[in-house]
Amino acid sequence: MSDGLAEGSREQPSGTRNERLRLLEAMDARGEGVEVLQCALTHAMAELGGLGGMVHLGAKGVAGELGLAASSGLPSTFTGVWNIIRQGDSVAPAEATRLGRPVWRSSLSGPASWSDETPPPALPGLPADVGMISVPIPGPAGPLGVLSLLVPSKAEPGPDDRAFLQDVARWAAGMLLRAVPDDGSEAGPLAAASPHARTEPPSDGAAGTWEIELSTGRVTYSDTLRELISEIDFVGRADVLDSWKDVVHPDDVEKIGKDLSRAASLGDEYESEFRVRRRNGSYGRLRTRARIVQDRSGEVVRITGRVWDTAWDAEEDHAALGSVVRVLSAVRAASARAALIDQLTRALTEAVTTQNVVSAIAESVLPAFHATGLLLCSVRGGRLEVLGSVGYRRQFVERLSGVSFPVESPVGQALRTRAPQFFASEEEVVARYPRMADFPMAMEKDARAYLPLVASGRVIGAGILSFSGPRHLSREERTLLTALSGLIAQALERARLYDDAATRARELQADLLPRELPALPALTAAAHYRPAGYGAEIGGDWYDVIPLSSDRVALVIGDVMGHGISEAATMGRLRTAVRTLSDLDLPPDDILDRLNSIIGDLGEDYFATCLYGIYDPVTGDFTFASAGHPPPVVLRADGIAGHLALAANPPLGAASPPFDTATVSLGDGGLLVLYTDGLVEAMGRDVDTGTAQLTRTLADALRGEPAMPLDAVRDTLVRALLPEDEPIADDAALLVVRTRQFAPEDIASWSLPEEPQAAGLARELVRRQLAAWNLGEEFVITTELLVSELVSNVILHAKGPIGLRMLRSWTLTCEVSDASLTTPLIRRSKPTDEGGRGLQLVSALSQRWGTRYSANGKTIWAEQRISPQRTLYATDADVRPRPV
Repeated sequence: MSDGLAEGSREQPSGTRNERLRLLEAMDARGEGVEVLQCALTHAMAELGGLGGMVHLGAKGVAGELGLAASSGLPSTFTGVWNIIRQGDSVAPAEATRLGRPVWRSSLSGPASWSDETPPPALPGLPADVGMISVPIPGPAGPLGVLSLLVPSKAEPGPDDRAFLQDVARWAAGMLLRAVPDDGSEAGPLAAASPHARTEPPSDGAAGTWEIELSTGRVTYSDTLRELISEIDFVGRADVLDSWKDVVHPDDVEKIGKDLSRAASLGDEYESEFRVRRRNGSYGRLRTRARIVQDRSGEVVRITGRVWDTAWDAEEDHAALGSVVRVLSAVRAASARAALIDQLTRALTEAVTTQNVVSAIAESVLPAFHATGLLLCSVRGGRLEVLGSVGYRRQFVERLSGVSFPVESPVGQALRTRAPQFFASEEEVVARYPRMADFPMAMEKDARAYLPLVASGRVIGAGILSFSGPRHLSREERTLLTALSGLIAQALERARLYDDAATRARELQADLLPRELPALPALTAAAHYRPAGYGAEIGGDWYDVIPLSSDRVALVIGDVMGHGISEAATMGRLRTAVRTLSDLDLPPDDILDRLNSIIGDLGEDYFATCLYGIYDPVTGDFTFASAGHPPPVVLRADGIAGHLALAANPPLGAASPPFDTATVSLGDGGLLVLYTDGLVEAMGRDVDTGTAQLTRTLADALRGEPAMPLDAVRDTLVRALLPEDEPIADDAALLVVRTRQFAPEDIASWSLPEEPQAAGLARELVRRQLAAWNLGEEFVITTELLVSELVSNVILHAKGPIGLRMLRSWTLTCEVSDASLTTPLIRRSKPTDEGGRGLQLVSALSQRWGTRYSANGKTIWAEQRISPQRTLYATDADVRPRPV
C-alpha cells in the first residue's frame, strides 16, 4: 500500500488528454450534477483504462460521510457496499478527502462495513489484483468529494495520470459550484471561486510559524501567528499545548491526534485542518503543515510548522454544501423515483381488479407525494364514473359519480389535450376555471393533479391525485407523475377487461346455480356460495335441492375440478342432467353411474366430485352415494354430531361403477351439512382438519340453541371457516338442511287384494281417511276417482301384491304399488274405445303424477295441492321459497 509512485507504475501520457479536457470545458455550464459526474467518470476511465469508477460527495458538515453520487462500469452488488463511506475510514476515497491529495491503494480494501469475515464482493471478470486511485474534488473550504477509479494493481497511475485526474476533478468541482439549483434560482456566490482556494499557505506571508517542545509542552509563535490566534477563545495560556484542546472543535480533536500520531510514527510531514472557537462564539478554520523533528535515537522531540487561516466564509461554505447536497439529493431523488416506479410496476403487474389498481396506487404513490386522496374515473358521454377512490367520503363519491363535467374544466382539459393539469390550491383551480367553484370536488380537497390515462392510444379515463392543503409540485414530481400515469393507465385497462370478464363469468355462474331454494314440507335448506378470492377463472362448485315424489327430496352437491368457463359449463351440464335424472326417481348410485358416463363422454381431462342423496320424510332416513366428495356432516336430533363415513369412491370421470351407498337416520329436526372442499381446506388447514372444525362448530352452535334458525346456522359456519378478511384459493359451496319427519297420523297405508273388488275397497278406505284428516268433500271425490283408476289399472295390466298409501303434508299424495315393472303410458284413445282413458283422468285430476321403480316393482303416485288453511306446518316461516 503506498501513497507515492511504485517502481512499476503506469505512465503512459496520452495525446488525447488535452482533447478530453477541452471536451469537458465545452460542456454546458448548466449541466445537472449527476450528468457532470458521469461525464467526468467516462473520460477518466477511458483515458486511464479504468475497470470502473465512482464519485462520492460529502462536503465538510455533511454528517461526516461520503455518499455515492455516481458510478460507471460497476454492478450494484459492488457499489451497494460503497454507498456510504465514513470520512474516517482507511480507504482510498476517505484518505484522499482528508489529505486533499490523490491516494493510491494497490489492493481493494473496503469501507468499515467490510470486515475480515465479509470480504468485498467478487466481480465477474475482474482481475484478482485490483487497485484504486482516488482524487479529491476540490472546494473552497475543503474537498467536495472524491473521484475514484479501479485499475489493475500493476498499472499504478503515474504523475501525468494523476495530474489528468486532478484536472478532471477540478473541472467537476467548477461545474458543481456553477450549477444552477433545481429550484431555478441563480448560481450561488461560488460561481467564480477557485476550487484551489485556501488549501495552500498564502503567498503574502500571512501564514504564521509555530514550534512545540514536546518535553515541556511549550508552544512558541511568530508575531504573525500571535495576531491570528488573538481571536481564539483560549481559557488558559495560548503558549501551553493543553490549552489548544479546549478551543479545538470536539469533532476535530480525535482527527488531529490520529494525523499527528501517524506522522510521528512514519517520520513524515504532518498536515491537518481543524476548527477553533473564536471569542464571538463562532468557529474559524485553520490549516497547519508541520515537520517532525527527531533526535539521533529516532525519538520525536520537536514539531515545527506553519498555520494559516483558511479565511472560511460561512456563505461560501454553505453554498458549497448546497451544491453537494443538491447533487446528493438529485441522486437520492433519482433512486427514489426508480424505486417508486419499480414498486408501482410490480404492484400493478400483480393487480387483477380495478380495486387492486387503486390499492397499489394508494400504497405506492400517495405516500411518496404526501397525497391524501385518489380518484380513478372513466368518462362516458361527458360524465364521470368513479371506478375507485381513496381518502374521500362515500357520500361524496356517490354524488360525484355520474356528474357531467364541462369541457373547460381541469378534467376536460386533461382529457382533451392528453396533458396533465396541476393546481397548487383550490383557489388556483377556480381562478383558471371559474365554473369549477360549484363543482362537487371543490368541497373535499385543496391542491390537485389531474392525470389523463391513455392506453393503446386512446383515453380511458382520468386519475385525480389530491392533497389536503396547498401543495406545489416540483418539475421532477410532475414529470414522475406523468410517467406513472402511463403505467396506471395500462394496468387500469387490463383490470377493467378483467372486471368485465369476471362479471360475465360471475353472472354465468349465478345463472347456473339456484336463485332460490324451494319450500318443501320435508325439510328447510340454506345455502352459501363464495367464489375464489383471486383469479379471473370461475369455479365449478354447485348444489341443488330437488323435490321428488311422495315429499322425498334429492340433495346434491358437486365440484367440477379446475376453474374456468369450460368448468362452469360442465357444472351446468351436470346440474341439468341431475334434474333430468331425478325426474326418473332413480336411486343415488344409479344417478352417479349415469353422471359418470356423461363426464366420461366429455373427454379424459374432465373430472368432478359429487354427492347425491335422497331424504325420505316418512322414515327420516337419508340415503346417499358419493363420487370422491367430502363426507356429509350431520347433527342428529339427539345432539350427536359427526361426519358420515363412506367408502372413498373415485370422482366422476375416473370411477368404475357400482357406487357404494349409505343410509343414516336423521329424524325430525336433524341437521345435514353438505359442502365442497373449498369450505374446509385452506392454507395451513387440510380437509380432515377443516371437516373436524366444521363438525365442532356445528355442535357448539346448536348446543345452547337447538332451534337456531337455519340462516343463522349457515352464517355461523361461514364465519368460522370462511372469514371475510381471508381470501380463499378455491371456491366454496355450503348446503345446510334441517329435516322434518312426518308424524304417524299423517301416513296411512293398506294392502289390497288382487281382485276386481279392490277398487271399491280402496275408495272406502280413502273416504274414511280423508274424513279423519278433516279434508273436505272436494278431496273425497277426486281422490276416490284417482285411487279407483290406479287400482283398476293394476288389476287390468299388472300383478300384485297391491299396496295403497296416503301422505298428508302440504299436498295429499296417493300411491298405488304393484310387482310389475311395466311402464304406464298415456295414449290417445279412439272415440269407440271402451277404456284407455284412466291415466288421462289421473293427469287431469292431479297436480302432478308419475312412476318410480324399486327392486320389487313400481309405484304410481299422484299429488293434489291442499289449501294453505289446511296445510300442515302452516306457521313455519319457510313455506315460501328461500332466496339464496
